[in-house]
Amino acid sequence: DHEKHLARNGTVILKFWLNVSRNEQRERFLARLDDPAKNWKFSAGDVKESALWKDYMHAYEEALNATSRPWAPWYAIPADDKPYMRLQVAETIVESLKSLNLQFPAVPEKQRDKNAAMRKQLENPYPED
Repeated sequence: DHEKHLARNGTVILKFWLNVSRNEQRERFLARLDDPAKNWKFSAGDVKESALWKDYMHAYEEALNATSRPWAPWYAIPADDKPYMRLQVAETIVESLKSLNLQFPAVPEKQRDKNAAMRKQLENPYPED
């Protein structure tokens, strides 16, 4: 299992499923058709595939359940409201980072002594002036 291997070696794995509702997806398709700057995003296949909504939802549910693990969880995020969705993703990432309890490395005593000497030099950089 690739994800388990990564996690055992210190990689934090967070997987996000950004869940757009059927109505929101339809609105986004219409917006792509209405705005010439967004026309390039639209494909006739979008309409064809949206008819399979229930099948896709079932497949997504099965896939998420089959691939979510304690070391590589899925986070299903409501994505109709883009700012809310982005906030939820960011908060999940921040909480994950906090849980790592990351610390700056300790400076060895020898280096601290050198730093103290450098400080004195920087405090009086131009002794001849």
